[in-house]
Amino acid sequence: MFDLVGIGNAIVDTDVEIDEVFLENESLPKGQMTLIDSNRMAELVGHLGSRAMRRRSGGSAANTIYAAQAFGLATSYVCQLGDDENGRHFYSEMHNAGIVTSQISALEAEQRSGQCLVLVTPDGQRTMCTDLGVSKDFGLEIVNESNLREARCLYIEGYLSSSKRSSQTAAYSAAIARASGSQVALTLSDISMIESCRDGLSCLLGNGVDILFCNADEALAWAKTDRLDVAVDELNDIAKELYVTMGSDGAKVCTSKGHWQINTDVVIPVDTNGAGDMFAGACLAARLKDASATEAAGFANRAAARVITQFGARLPNLAAYHQLRTTA
Repeated sequence: MFDLVGIGNAIVDTDVEIDEVFLENESLPKGQMTLIDSNRMAELVGHLGSRAMRRRSGGSAANTIYAAQAFGLATSYVCQLGDDENGRHFYSEMHNAGIVTSQISALEAEQRSGQCLVLVTPDGQRTMCTDLGVSKDFGLEIVNESNLREARCLYIEGYLSSSKRSSQTAAYSAAIARASGSQVALTLSDISMIESCRDGLSCLLGNGVDILFCNADEALAWAKTDRLDVAVDELNDIAKELYVTMGSDGAKVCTSKGHWQINTDVVIPVDTNGAGDMFAGACLAARLKDASATEAAGFANRAAARVITQFGARLPNLAAYHQLRTTA
């Protein structure tokens, strides 16, 4: 039995430090994710020239599941991988962490794995350019229904809303989980998904979810308002438990018992990539170990504050997660 099953994209990140001018020259919206194809990816890499690049496994839900596993949960990750260097790298990193991960199938052997160029400006903000590769469109054949029925919680990333087939697969998975008494958690993922894939996100949300994660900008975009209190009220009608992250201002937590703002440690950000993923992973790990919603948010704030003080969406090793867990 798994504590947590995630479904999402399998992505290998390449982190690069750039300046604001690069974003302007390439017409890339700062702080957001842009979907691109392999030709545009090659073009951007060429324009980066000799800048230093760091490669590591990523993917929003994958980062969350990785954190949850490292914080003590038994996890599984449902994804599609190509039979290439990136696919093998991704699978090895997840497998070595103890996560039961979808294996590379013959169907995917001739297709490339997903990759993301993470462009980090001096203020620590990350702008992402993602080529989904084989993750672009996946169907029910990748879903292990018995794992879903036995899981305590299913976690879905909002990025799946970019594909009708993928969002339908995720919605079907959520229906199986609900029918078995499992919780369903979702992240809105990015403003770009809300603006361009709202129908897909609505499909993922269905008649509501148990737990919803988003940041303040995503909440405002979803509710089409400039008032966070209005956005929170609207999202709280969708989710039994709502977590809205607000950077250095901490997080808002909303449940049927009330609303709270949970403060966080103020740190100097180096790279904000993965902050929301880490928050969700730490929060779910704490909640599924019977912490209260506010206790879980406090732990999640500390974990997110830790990850943004370094480059990359994951801590350098499992020992770093264990240290956070034991000092909580």
